[in-house]
Amino acid sequence: MRAFLLLLWPLLFGPDPTDATFRQGQQRYPRVRTAYAARWSTLQAELQRRHLAADQLELYLRAFKIGQRVEVWARNRGQGRYQLLRRYAIAATSGKLGPKLRSGDGQVPEGCYRIDRYNPNSLYHLSLGLDYPNAFDRARGEQDPGGDIFIHGSNVTIGCLPITDTCIEELYVLAVEARAAGQADIPVHIFPFELNATDLEARWHSPHHAFWQTLAPVYRYFEQHHTLPPTDAAGAYVVR
Repeated sequence: MRAFLLLLWPLLFGPDPTDATFRQGQQRYPRVRTAYAARWSTLQAELQRRHLAADQLELYLRAFKIGQRVEVWARNRGQGRYQLLRRYAIAATSGKLGPKLRSGDGQVPEGCYRIDRYNPNSLYHLSLGLDYPNAFDRARGEQDPGGDIFIHGSNVTIGCLPITDTCIEELYVLAVEARAAGQADIPVHIFPFELNATDLEARWHSPHHAFWQTLAPVYRYFEQHHTLPPTDAAGAYVVR
């Protein structure tokens, strides 16, 4: 019953009060306070220009290895299509096309993840952790698939997504605001490239082609609808 009430709370009463407490807790850290002081007023103006309310903010992130970018999409909570809010260049890369399989392989993961950690004292200024490995990564059967994958500041990486200190300040503030507005899970999709039919066909010979075909419906659904596909009881995307 408690879980059911927690699910309904944002719909009936707005954000859980503990979400605002999360923002306050984050702002106790000097780097987060600095990020708010430097970035929040500009971000607020941009949200208002796009008719996005900070207290209703929902985010969706997607990244592309080819093209080296992280896109930030936003909408008011539960209200229709996302709109592109920011595009950040990935400042350094490691590994090659294809999913991360094991610890130490230097690969950036590919797949559907969510932000599950906010690190205000990162070695790379600020960082947002992803829930890699997810159930699908573990199902590959590798004994040690690795972990600790972040979107972070700086311009160096081994398997993460660095977007420079300036850009991570913006993204971190946006993520904190979305969490404070009630978005417990911010989805992050990492693609090797734009998974349209043409680009997939051009890489039919890759050993990862079958894996990429499993991600392609998620990419195409968002391209068509600018919303995310529904999920099943296990949290997997269902695309028909």
